[in-house]
Amino acid sequence: MTKKRKNLKKTLLTIGSGYAALLALGYGIYYFSMIQSNEKKIEGHTLSLSENTDIENEWYKELDKEEWSIESIDGLTLKATYLNLHPDSQKIVILAHGLGHAREQMIPWAKIFDSLGFNVLMPDARAHGDSDGSVIGYGWLDRQDYKRWLTALIQKKGDNIKVALLGISMGAAGVMATSTQDLPSNVKLIIEDSGFQSLSKESYFRMKNKYHLQVGKFLMKIINYYGSHFAGYSYYDGNLVQELRKNNIPLLMIHGGKDETVPLRDVYALFNADKGDKQLYIDENAQHISSIRQSPDKYREVVTNFVNKYIDA
Repeated sequence: MTKKRKNLKKTLLTIGSGYAALLALGYGIYYFSMIQSNEKKIEGHTLSLSENTDIENEWYKELDKEEWSIESIDGLTLKATYLNLHPDSQKIVILAHGLGHAREQMIPWAKIFDSLGFNVLMPDARAHGDSDGSVIGYGWLDRQDYKRWLTALIQKKGDNIKVALLGISMGAAGVMATSTQDLPSNVKLIIEDSGFQSLSKESYFRMKNKYHLQVGKFLMKIINYYGSHFAGYSYYDGNLVQELRKNNIPLLMIHGGKDETVPLRDVYALFNADKGDKQLYIDENAQHISSIRQSPDKYREVVTNFVNKYIDA
C-alpha cells in the first residue's frame, strides 16, 4: 500500500470515527433530555412535595380528592387530581407543573385559586408522576393532552364552566401551546410563569449554561433526527412565539428578573408576539418560577386582578 493510500485510509477512519462519535453523542443527549425513567417519574412526586411548605402540604393532605384519568391521542393513560373545593362554583383552573416534577408541585397555586373560589384540576404531564409514557412532551406534546382534559372537564362539570389555565416552566410552555388548539369558549384566560420562547432556543441555552456543552447545528440536527424518529417530535417543533401570534385568549406572563433557567429575554419575545389581550409582570429579584416565593403578596395581587378581570368576560 502506497503512503498516499495509507494516509487516505487513516483520514477516512478518523472521519468515520468522528461521525460515529457525533451520532453516539447526539443519541445520548436525545435520550438524557427526552426520556423519563419510571424511577424519575416516582421521584417527581417526592421532589414536588419537598419544595412546598409544610403548611401547603398539610392543607393538601386534608382535602378530599378525586382521581381522574383520560386517554391521550396516542393511547397513554394520563392521571390527575380534581379538587372540588367549591361545589357550587363554575370556575375551574387547570394547573400544569414543570419538568421532572408532578402534580403536587402546583399545590401553592391551588391554594391561591382556592381563595378565588375555583375548583382545581392538577394533571401529571405525560411521562411524569402517575401518567403513562416515557417521552417528555416539553409542553408541545402536552398541548393536545390539556385540550383533552378540557373536554373531560366539560363532560363532567357541564357546558357552563369557566376555565383558567396556569402553567409553570414546562407547564407554561404547555398552556401557551394549548392556546391555539381551537379551544372551547369556556377557556377565559391563561397564565404562564417562566415559560420559554421555543424548545430549540431553550435547549441551546441549557446545554451551554447548565451542562457546558457547545452544540453546533450539525449535532443539533442529529439530536432532532432521533427526536423525530423515536419521540415523534423535535426541538424545532415547539416554537411558542409562532403559536402566540395566533392566540386570542387573554394571557398573563410572569417571569423572574434573575431567572437562570429560562432567560428573561424569552418573556419579552413571547409578549411581543402575542396578539390578544396581555399583561406582563416581571419580578426583578426572582429566580426561575420563584416569584410566588420572592414576592408572594404581589404575586397573588397580580394573579387575582388578572383572573377577576377576565374570568367572567
